[in-house]
Amino acid sequence: MESLNKPNPVLLIHGIFDTTRIFNKMSQYLKKLGWEVYSLNLVPNYGILGLDKLAEQVANYVDKTFPPNQLFDLIGFSMGGIVSRYYVQRLGGIEKVEHFITISSPHNGTLTGYLLNLAAPKQMRPKSNFLENLNQDINLLNRINFTSIWTPYDAMILPAISSQLPVGRDIKIDVLLHAWMVSDEKVLKVIVEELKKEGVVSKSERVGENN
Repeated sequence: MESLNKPNPVLLIHGIFDTTRIFNKMSQYLKKLGWEVYSLNLVPNYGILGLDKLAEQVANYVDKTFPPNQLFDLIGFSMGGIVSRYYVQRLGGIEKVEHFITISSPHNGTLTGYLLNLAAPKQMRPKSNFLENLNQDINLLNRINFTSIWTPYDAMILPAISSQLPVGRDIKIDVLLHAWMVSDEKVLKVIVEELKKEGVVSKSERVGENN
């Protein structure tokens, strides 16, 4: 990357039971290519706090970390993608985020949300009030560069196609395990390609929509 075109800083948001450590490989990968990379630990990380409350942590972190006029790029993994969506769609992130990438996130819910009777898993169940409300104005994401990356072999996001949305770019990558999605070389290369894209995504640019 040319120094004259310094890329936006990148903020990484982890999933349930995870910490920022899950992004170690991705962070180093992006830093070597010239990005400034930030991440925060969502607390508590085991689902007792609602996704909307976790999104407030993201908003507070952004306000403390970046200048008011600083655009940044946002990457959310698994639950972190839904937390990030709430921040973008409900807490003003739409005005600050230029590229938004979700990785294996249950945009339309996951059956594994029934395994725990806690606030966050409940919100990630199929047809939950939380997701239904968030999906009502999904077209808001057309204002930014939005990409959903997912794997058909995901055993945490059930069904795996729950990661698909009718907006932005839809990219399917064959990765065997959910957790590997943040470290797989194919995924990392796609992330870099998406972060480099300019302009707002049009429907004709969608990737893998016929897969």
